[in-house]
Amino acid sequence: MYIYNVTTNVHESIQKEWLQWMKEKHIPKMLETGKFLNAKMSLVLINEEMGGVTYSVQYTTDSIETLHKYYREDAPELRKEAITLFKDKIVAFRTELKVISEQFSMSLKN
Repeated sequence: MYIYNVTTNVHESIQKEWLQWMKEKHIPKMLETGKFLNAKMSLVLINEEMGGVTYSVQYTTDSIETLHKYYREDAPELRKEAITLFKDKIVAFRTELKVISEQFSMSLKN
């Protein structure tokens, strides 16, 4: 299992618009490619020196080959849309992660 992590710093002036676009348009389009099993969006709990608000979206995929297929077939168009809409108000970086193990708690603690 692999995780394609996209961390994005968003300027405060477009935060609501960007967040709505991500939830309603971009993440669904990513999942519609058929190359990702799920997506998890998180708020990164740090204060950025450069300002803005930082989010991380983790897309899970079955193989590195599927991820590379996404880069070839889908990424250019999906990235272009973000740049067209939000221009220099967002800064993103991407990380590929290989899941080594996954463990779950047998009990819930408050």
